[in-house]
Amino acid sequence: MPALVPARHNGAVTQIEWADFEKVELRVGTVVTAEPNTRARNPAYVLTVDLGEEVGIRTSSAQITAHYTPEELVGRQVLCVCNFEPKRVAGIKSEVLVTGAYDDQGRVVLAGFDHPVPNGTRLL
Repeated sequence: MPALVPARHNGAVTQIEWADFEKVELRVGTVVTAEPNTRARNPAYVLTVDLGEEVGIRTSSAQITAHYTPEELVGRQVLCVCNFEPKRVAGIKSEVLVTGAYDDQGRVVLAGFDHPVPNGTRLL
């Protein structure tokens, strides 16, 4: 899935209605597996993420190899967008978007939490 970049108009972030934000299903999940995606053009991992009972286990292709090894990712809680249409990315069905932000060198730093929360918890 492509990186999300805020919409801008004349240098200002575009305002949205609260109802628009409520449509985005952001949930906490725990990375269960992380493996290199050998079919990706740019280095990426195939992640399986446990998003709790309601959503289940979902797959994602993520270009997060600059800061993370597969071993560091397993067991880590991440914030995912769960209601995008699934998309084929480098040979895998990417069902969720794992969120993060770019550092000053354009490498993804994952969004995370200071304390554990239950899988499937929806961002408020």
